Amino acid sequence: MSSRLAASVALESDRELRLRTALALFFIVVLPFAFVYTFVFLLNTVGIALLEWANERPYTGEFYVDPLLLVVVILGGLVIQYLYGPSAVLGSVGANRVDAESYPTVHAMVTRLAAQADVPKPDVAVIDSEVPNAFAVAGGNTEAVVVTTGLLELLSEDELEATLAHELAHLANHDARVMTTAWLLPTITYYLAIIAFTILYWFVRILGSGGGSSGGDRDGRALLVAIVVIVVTTVLTLAVSAMFWFASVLLYRLLSRYREHAADRAAATITGSPAALASALEKIDGAMPEVPDEDLRALDGGVEALYLAPLESRAFSSAELISTDIFPDTHPPTAERLEHLRDLEREGVGA
Repeated sequence: MSSRLAASVALESDRELRLRTALALFFIVVLPFAFVYTFVFLLNTVGIALLEWANERPYTGEFYVDPLLLVVVILGGLVIQYLYGPSAVLGSVGANRVDAESYPTVHAMVTRLAAQADVPKPDVAVIDSEVPNAFAVAGGNTEAVVVTTGLLELLSEDELEATLAHELAHLANHDARVMTTAWLLPTITYYLAIIAFTILYWFVRILGSGGGSSGGDRDGRALLVAIVVIVVTTVLTLAVSAMFWFASVLLYRLLSRYREHAADRAAATITGSPAALASALEKIDGAMPEVPDEDLRALDGGVEALYLAPLESRAFSSAELISTDIFPDTHPPTAERLEHLRDLEREGVGA
């Protein structure tokens, strides 16, 4: 069997990845609807009760969201994320597209490997960073394989080829497109939670400093109403946003973990050398602890799950509102990936 045919068979045969991708797509669409209707439910229960209490009279109406409008807004948002997400990701980590004259070796490898994997040749982008890593991003008409200058300096040609094959497998499996689109809801819910927390924090500080004191009974009740409404609204917004952020990030990370094993298998088949990818992963894993923390944070850009190897440090500190440390890791343990690659080597995969 030719290497091109073997690679094509390996990519097409991963039914579990296709199932997980389809399931992820389902939740990517469903979760935003659930998010909106959770707020509608809270408005029609807690919100109406607050209105009745604040106005001291019954409220007969109810809050309503037109389903057709909601479909247009949510699907429109997902389409925008799908089309412009790749550019946003590349910009967030300072990746610049490069031509074949600037990086002839990388372009030649990508051209050859893309033909073996039977996929269109993607763009090549480079990040000027000491962190040795790589990832693939896709959406709309954009597909790009991204490498860091640190990776190019660290790996041999065989190891670099295996790494590029791994990233091309993400493009061939279409999971790079799903991962790019899937980041819409986590981004929205995270910033909503930040906004709600900030409002609540400063409101409590103002009250604590005596900025809300008032003399009259009428003014006193108005102040009480304002305090209750603002506190309840921000607390509920924070709670709901955090809940859906948790659910969407958990989904994102679970898909990320499995897709790495699938891409490792495909890369071994495409290059015919599981050992080359294993060697690349060992080198990256060994070099990562020596990279300064600020370089790791700069490279994250919120897309840690896309990388070939996990970053040792996340873009969250103890001062942040929500930390990703509570989730499963974005990648399988390197030792586990190495063992799987050694199993493939023993089985003669790609030979």
